Amino acid sequence: MNARSDGSVINAAELSPTLPALRRKPSRAMRLLLDMLARIEGGSLLLRLPDGSSHLLGSGPQAATLTLHDEAVFGRILAAGSIGFAEAFMDGAWETDHLPALLTLLAQNRAVLERAIHGNALRLAGHWLWHRLRANTRRGSKKNIEAHYDLGNDFYRLWLDRTMSYSSALWPTPDASFEEAQLEKYRHALRSIGVQPGQHILEIGCGWGGLAEVACKEFGARVSGVTLSHEQLAWARERAEREGFAERAEFKLCDYRDLTGQYDHIVSIEMIEAVGEAFWPSYFAQLRALLKPGGRAVVQAITIDNHLFAHYRKDVDFIQRYIFPGGMLPSPEVFHAQSAKAGLQSVAERAFGLDYARTLNEWLQRFNAQLDAVHAQGFDARFVRMWQFYLGYCEAGFRARNTDVWQYVLSHHGA
Repeated sequence: MNARSDGSVINAAELSPTLPALRRKPSRAMRLLLDMLARIEGGSLLLRLPDGSSHLLGSGPQAATLTLHDEAVFGRILAAGSIGFAEAFMDGAWETDHLPALLTLLAQNRAVLERAIHGNALRLAGHWLWHRLRANTRRGSKKNIEAHYDLGNDFYRLWLDRTMSYSSALWPTPDASFEEAQLEKYRHALRSIGVQPGQHILEIGCGWGGLAEVACKEFGARVSGVTLSHEQLAWARERAEREGFAERAEFKLCDYRDLTGQYDHIVSIEMIEAVGEAFWPSYFAQLRALLKPGGRAVVQAITIDNHLFAHYRKDVDFIQRYIFPGGMLPSPEVFHAQSAKAGLQSVAERAFGLDYARTLNEWLQRFNAQLDAVHAQGFDARFVRMWQFYLGYCEAGFRARNTDVWQYVLSHHGA
């Protein structure tokens, strides 16, 4: 229903086929955006404008309410696309009653909202240059990882589960607990490469030591884990001592490019996203060089849809600008091509993107339940809204199937 601020309904005769009736002449940016929103399918949104009017846009059940506090949001979106939309949210210029549902509806209508998603190339040139300057060279990788993961263990402990897993869970059954789903992610990865007692596993991007604990205690393996985060390193080492697997696990601060030797198996969970396109060849070459003949590697990778990759690789999105500088998602086609060039082949793979959507929703709820504690750690309101947008934005990508997550099992050609 479309309504005025006094509650009276706007008569259908007042509406154009695509644009709602407005109290005054809309700006060009407003007109263009409202026209796009009126064409969305698969759901509708209730748009509340600063002048007090309300407009139901789209078709289908109402997914969410979008309340604008500043009309300048329209111009910010046309200038900077999804980054402008995110920055406006971070600044408090708009709010919604259901952020994941709103962002999912918009993500499902990429074709209709193409111009709003990508923005003006000239205006975005600064973001593009900033992203390129944050490339994941050896020095750049360390800075980029520290920028995200060294926010502090106390911060992540507030809203991650007990396993301290910061990657997609994998639900063994729909009613399994979140913690059990996170453990299943590790168990499935280790089962898929056939880990046997006494075998030596290299983990590239060891996080807080969650997989290492499962590999050592449940599979009887030895683990060497590497990270570029001082905070994660300290936690993983303390965890190994506390949980009694320190004799089987070692963790060190090391760039994957500096690793030598060979291992029975390799695990790398959601680390490839931080490598950067220019360094994918070196990443896969290292997997091949570090893997013993007959061994297997399992790479858990977030991917972008094959059809979206060409545009995505030339663009800069909100995640690259504010969350993971220097990062980039491969598409499934690119992943297979890059691994094949390095002499690796995929012998098994599993996609579970909707489990990631569920994981992100769980994280967002946990994060929102800890807002007082987040603020007490010194994080301001803009940071909180940035993190909320990040989690909701990622959930939307998986629900719209623009992104997916896979466990790829790789072996030497012919092995």
